[in-house]
Amino acid sequence: MCLHRAHRGYNNNNKPPTAMSRTTFFEVEVLDAKTREQLCFLDKVEPHSTIGDIKSLFNKSCEFDPHLYPARQALKLDPKGKLLREDEILQNLPVGTTATMYFRDLGPQLGWTMVFLAEYIGPLLTYLLFYFRVPYIYSHSYAFTSSPHTVVTRACACHTFHYMKRLIETIFVHRFSHGTMPLRIIVRNCAYYWGFSAWLAYHINHPLYTPPSYGELQVNYALVIFVMCELGNFSIHVTLNNLRGDGHRSRRYPSPNKNPFTWLFFFVSCPNYTYEVGAWVSFSIMTQCLPVAFYTLLGFIQMTIWAKWKHKAYSREFKDYPSLRMAIIPLIL
Repeated sequence: MCLHRAHRGYNNNNKPPTAMSRTTFFEVEVLDAKTREQLCFLDKVEPHSTIGDIKSLFNKSCEFDPHLYPARQALKLDPKGKLLREDEILQNLPVGTTATMYFRDLGPQLGWTMVFLAEYIGPLLTYLLFYFRVPYIYSHSYAFTSSPHTVVTRACACHTFHYMKRLIETIFVHRFSHGTMPLRIIVRNCAYYWGFSAWLAYHINHPLYTPPSYGELQVNYALVIFVMCELGNFSIHVTLNNLRGDGHRSRRYPSPNKNPFTWLFFFVSCPNYTYEVGAWVSFSIMTQCLPVAFYTLLGFIQMTIWAKWKHKAYSREFKDYPSLRMAIIPLIL
């Protein structure tokens, strides 16, 4: 512990001691989470320093590996405990003036701009390759031909609109607690989005594709539902963005506003996932394509897991959280 004691009495100008002279600084020891080897010892750390500040200090003092930039670092108070958030303040943690933290390397990271380009532009281009039937995808006689079914064109427009909306939201709407994503997760996500996009596009744009059983009636109704769900999903994202913009001091759970699309907050904690699932269900009905339905089911399972986690977090944090709300499906789930 490094303690600056205040002088007893007054200086030559007969002024009382300043507050800085009474500041209690912290010492932070950083150990490797696996080997327990000491990696760094930080002296005179300000008590109001955040975990993000400590990561920056750790990076500057890292002689053994200068490439361990803050985004690669994971710090925790227990080797098997949960990761500390960037905004957590040192003096608020359950530690003394000498704190021990455990380090884990998260691996190479990429900025969100690259993440968005990789995850969302990929499916856009992949789907269009099948829609325009570039050579070597289908039989050579069908190269650069267009499908005679209008539903195929509408499906392409819906798929393109969906991912264009995602790109716009991630650039102008969403707020993220972390500025980077691990490279290994990006590879996994790209494989998921690109692979499924190619699989769906292959079947929908196939020369032997047959339109839905109920023809234009089925397509038109599904198209209306798709557009409504996309607008609802966008409205929820804007509402959540505005809520986060209020800052942590006025932290509160999301509630409905004058926008009718937000009224789903009366019944579920994560209506953005509800609308997202609704959009893909309508896309499945519009195309009447089994791979699309399978992709929708997988997405529903994953979004249900996320929604239930968020619902529990809201319930724990806010004592007055509405009991009527479910996670993702009103009155059911």
